[in-house]
Amino acid sequence: MSISTQIKIPDTSKRKKIETVTIMDVDFINLSQKEFVRDHIQPLLMNQEKCYIVTANPEIVMKIREDRGYQEMVKQATYIVPDGAGVVLASKYMKQPIKERIAGFDLMLDILEFANREALSCYFIGAEEQVNKKAVEEVKKRYPNVRIAGRHHGYFSVKDPEVAERVKLSEPDIVFVALGSPNQDKWITNNLDQFPKGLFMGVGGSFDVLAGEVKRAPDKWIKLNLEWLYRLLKQPFRWKRILKAMEFMIRIIFKRN
Repeated sequence: MSISTQIKIPDTSKRKKIETVTIMDVDFINLSQKEFVRDHIQPLLMNQEKCYIVTANPEIVMKIREDRGYQEMVKQATYIVPDGAGVVLASKYMKQPIKERIAGFDLMLDILEFANREALSCYFIGAEEQVNKKAVEEVKKRYPNVRIAGRHHGYFSVKDPEVAERVKLSEPDIVFVALGSPNQDKWITNNLDQFPKGLFMGVGGSFDVLAGEVKRAPDKWIKLNLEWLYRLLKQPFRWKRILKAMEFMIRIIFKRN
């Protein structure tokens, strides 16, 4: 477990280096959400560069540790974002504190806000058909200047070339992929080379939240880093995920990488 000062980013010559904190061989960016969006995401989009963002919580870190194939996919990411209170807590325990948790849903909204200001185009992949449709309609309401490049539900094979071809033909600036891990990462890494530009981000269940199908925790819970507990109370079937998070912390404490 160590700190690195570089991460794989496009055209670093004119952009600030990103300090990272390495937890279980995963290099997390160590920036506030505001800094990350302002200093890296916005310039990248305006320069029409290409990047792949992974938002990782303790469960994802454990999955990366246990699955070599998934690990190889995540290694291709341009940025790995600390999306989980457990990741931030682990960094503090290691005395290499990460500035703040960057929730994937909040980051997606910040990216959409910038896309709205600059009239950028977005493609939305994932979730059930009706959820996907409702999520895109919500984007149209909240961010009327965002150009909808297209959308597609999540019920298709990640190896299906037709979906990738549709996305490519639309020439999107941003592609949000809500297929859950590891499928969203499989789709992105399988197809990334086909695109000359674009921000590609796996967003898990964010379309369900955007569509109003799933409620986020109240702000007080989020500020106290208890969103995971709120989800568990609302969705008890998530208990296996909590066990993985507990295993993650045990390994951090006892240095069992």
